[in-house]
Amino acid sequence: MNLVRITLAVLGATAALVASACGGSADVPSGSVALVAGTEISKGELDQLLDQAKQGYKANKQEFPKAGTPEYQSIQTQYVAYLVQRQEFRQAAEELGIEVTEKDVAAAEDELVKSRFDGDRKEYEKALKQQGLTPNDYRLTLETSVLAQKLFDEVTKDTKVTDQDILAYYTQNQSQYGTPESRDVRHILIAEKAADGKVDFAKSKAKADRIYAELEGGADFASLAKVNSADPGSKDSGGKLTISRGQTVPEFDKVSFELDKGELSKPVKTTYGYHVIEAVSPVRPAKTTPLDEVKESIRTTLLQQKRNEVMSAWVEDLRSEYDGKVSYAVGYEPPELPEAPTETQ
Repeated sequence: MNLVRITLAVLGATAALVASACGGSADVPSGSVALVAGTEISKGELDQLLDQAKQGYKANKQEFPKAGTPEYQSIQTQYVAYLVQRQEFRQAAEELGIEVTEKDVAAAEDELVKSRFDGDRKEYEKALKQQGLTPNDYRLTLETSVLAQKLFDEVTKDTKVTDQDILAYYTQNQSQYGTPESRDVRHILIAEKAADGKVDFAKSKAKADRIYAELEGGADFASLAKVNSADPGSKDSGGKLTISRGQTVPEFDKVSFELDKGELSKPVKTTYGYHVIEAVSPVRPAKTTPLDEVKESIRTTLLQQKRNEVMSAWVEDLRSEYDGKVSYAVGYEPPELPEAPTETQ
């Protein structure tokens, strides 16, 4: 498990990394890579992340990009953007009265050890060591993760899902809450091969007709399937299959659901060859799960979707609020985004 790379992902649950300004500025103090509403982001913070990333690459037997290359610049830009957004989040959290305590971080660490390492702290520390980290190094990542979650909870706390929302979702996604018609059949697939390895349909039809005649004469279906069927998934079980309407090739599907229980079909041609099919069970009718049985699971799904949308909108507003409040040291600015093309008449 690459714990170092979680560093860039901890804010991913709430928003994509965004840049709030472009262009290098001489106003950024020496030793810093950016200013966020007057708060410095030191080069030491960036160097620490880059060092951790290098250890992660090394642990995975990958060569870290050399300084000055486009690949290195891309990684550096991502980390600077991460640090900028982290600072924006910290400032927003302070305005909202949100605090991250040592107890919060310790709880997050305990949960991580429990969920990812089955409660084995030694395994957790071993994984960190493989990435060149100590538990103390990783606490900042955990702190950021807790901060992001607390912001998410605060910003989305009033989000609601109505019964009308649930009914609309249920109606629009009926296929998720039902099972099609089904039945048990058994079949023998005859797929004689031509010299080129393709199915010789003429030879297959002739053999299928002979097998059909034998079955009509009272031959044992399971024995003939085991010896003659070209379907490796069912031949050893006497050709038995449980099928659902619409989930097999059309010709096979149509005949299988038209047969009466116990009825044997004449050879049916499909792209695979010829099938002799026998209906073993009655057709089981399609079923739809009642709304009451899935209402709460739909509510949970929709609530998460709505909360994500609310959070995304909040992050966009935050980005707008910081427009013009973020400065980058020369060489650390994000790349200029191309302007949208203008329409001409």
